Amino acid sequence: MDFSDPSLYVNRELSWVDFDDRVLEEARDKNNPLLERARFIGITQSNLDEFFMVRVASLRKMEDVNYTKPDVSGMQPSEQLEAISEKVHQLVEKQYSTLNRSIVPQMETIGIHLRQYDELNSAQVSFLTQYFREVLYPVLTPMAVDVSRPFPFISNNTLNIALRLVKNTKDEESGKKEHRFATIQVPDTFNRVVSLPGTNEFILLEEVIKHFLGELFSGFKVKEARAYRVIRDMDFDVTEEDASDLLKEVEHELAVRDHTQVMRLEIEADMSKQLRKQLIHDLQAREKDVYDIKGPIDLRFLSKLVKQVKGHSELMYPSFTGYIQPALRQDNLFDEIKKRDIFVQHPYDSFDPVVKFVHEAATDPDTLAIKMTLYRVSSQSPIIKYLAQAARNGKQVTVLVELKARFDEENNVKWAQMLEREGCHVIYGLVGLKTHCKLLLVVRQEPDGIKRYMHMATGNYNDVTAHLYTDMGLFTADPLMGIDASNIFNMLSGFSEPDHFERVAIAPTTLRGFLYDRIDDEIANAKAGLPAAIKMKMNSLSDKGMIEKLYDASAAGVKISLIVRGIVCLKVGVPGVSDNITVHSIVGRLLEHSRIYDFYANGEHQLYLSSADLMTRNISRRVELLFPILQDDIKERVGHIYDQMWHDNVKTRVLHADGTWQKVDRRGLAPLDVQDSLIKEAARKSQADAKLATSQPQTPFVPLMRPLDETTTDDDDSDDE
Repeated sequence: MDFSDPSLYVNRELSWVDFDDRVLEEARDKNNPLLERARFIGITQSNLDEFFMVRVASLRKMEDVNYTKPDVSGMQPSEQLEAISEKVHQLVEKQYSTLNRSIVPQMETIGIHLRQYDELNSAQVSFLTQYFREVLYPVLTPMAVDVSRPFPFISNNTLNIALRLVKNTKDEESGKKEHRFATIQVPDTFNRVVSLPGTNEFILLEEVIKHFLGELFSGFKVKEARAYRVIRDMDFDVTEEDASDLLKEVEHELAVRDHTQVMRLEIEADMSKQLRKQLIHDLQAREKDVYDIKGPIDLRFLSKLVKQVKGHSELMYPSFTGYIQPALRQDNLFDEIKKRDIFVQHPYDSFDPVVKFVHEAATDPDTLAIKMTLYRVSSQSPIIKYLAQAARNGKQVTVLVELKARFDEENNVKWAQMLEREGCHVIYGLVGLKTHCKLLLVVRQEPDGIKRYMHMATGNYNDVTAHLYTDMGLFTADPLMGIDASNIFNMLSGFSEPDHFERVAIAPTTLRGFLYDRIDDEIANAKAGLPAAIKMKMNSLSDKGMIEKLYDASAAGVKISLIVRGIVCLKVGVPGVSDNITVHSIVGRLLEHSRIYDFYANGEHQLYLSSADLMTRNISRRVELLFPILQDDIKERVGHIYDQMWHDNVKTRVLHADGTWQKVDRRGLAPLDVQDSLIKEAARKSQADAKLATSQPQTPFVPLMRPLDETTTDDDDSDDE
């Protein structure tokens, strides 16, 4: 059967917009706490911004060079751009309808007010007058536009105010008043949400600046002042002729990245035609890339507003602390890992033991070497500090820092330079490939010889996002996995090209073939009349080869269950093709980030975790890691977690044959929110352990941690993670 027919595939970009719409549904869900609903609107904005900076930018480049090859769904770049524009305009309308008709009115009923200037009382006016003149005025830089002063460059993702001005006096020759245009950037050095005197009273910075603009343009009257924002092409394009030059190439690209084409122009909906026309002309934007915004531009401010609200903890998700299992509380983690593999699922299990593992290796006299891959880390990463400490302690420290981790390039360049100064051996990976695998190897000299200890994971070594993303990790001292880990690092740092691994599979060399083989095994079993099933969980599913293989399995009778948070280019319910495929998507409080690949294998239950999604970039253009779960109790636990996720009926959407995503029909079912259930399960474990604690509690490990208000792009939801 031919599974390459374009009608069997969904366009990747349109599927992504559907995902962002599912995130927006959380903002519209009245069962969620009100302030968390506001946060979800802000998340949809961040998602959209990155989508335009990268994915839309890529399509625009294709269109500009008349590239007409269609994608797997049969759409050419120009057709995709048209469809995206239509769909995103609808999404933006829904964003602001949700904000203006639901979120803001409900906030006001409980005393949280986002004010306009003409709504302020005298005390608030006095406060803002002083704030503007003493704080804002010295920083603001008005930019006039005339024959001698061309339109200034407007940086990506900055909020600006466009003005029409008229001179107070008439021109002597014409007898008419002169009309002028100017623009001014809203400074991002200050909090955009200004707290006013009074409890939970706020105003946006641009509204303050608009009111006082007359003080910046003496001799002129402000006829119109409207906010606008541009999103530019920020797609990273580095030519890697030589990996040794990669650091300089990345630094150069960062320096020039901002001066690129406009992908989206957002303007206030009531902007005059005259001002609108001038902005489109001067910014060289296209009419279909203009978004008329019916409310405050750039809804990311909602996250900042939520943080500044006083009281009302009932309007947010209750905080929780990750569980630390007894084995990971011991003084010597190496002794515990030597006894058995140890599985962790963040954030239900604390990330602290991962940090502790690096710290213990850095200070352990028997440790000879630490080798680690870093894709995204926090801006004040404790892991980085401990790696530097290990080098100072005489350990051989090798760190692969991925300089091309999207929107973390600057942060990673900084860390790479710091680690090199501290004596670590820093490598930048393989030419043409991003290194996305999550792997930590510690080599120790023990009485019976050299011993390797590993941590392998589905997510980044980022102590901040580990509180927000669901990921899985494995501590192991399995000898064959240790050999594989050494071979991986030899491949990354040297000229080794292993085509065989004892336990793991690696992209771009063996992972695709390995998964194809496992799927073929299920197909063979189904054709032999044996039970056959595949369960997978990932962030995105877009690789054509993988989808064809899943279609092949479905047609053979293999039961396929997929949990995919984001992009899904596969169609369900196609007779004879995907009748046996069911797709769920979970969007909730935490960002689902773990990757699970589970094959029934005629009852043997072969289970793998991975850093890789089933996307072409992951399988063919990145270094990715897939590793097995061998220990029966861990295999059982991961299987149980998957089943819990599959039966979630609160945050799950089910993909239907018409391409829509619908919530589960809960009639007759007890509600199950899997994330909430796992949080409560972790709390019960902690409480049970506390009851069993002895009168001499152990000294807890206290890592260097970042505050939880740090945000990063990823994953995801960075499209790059």
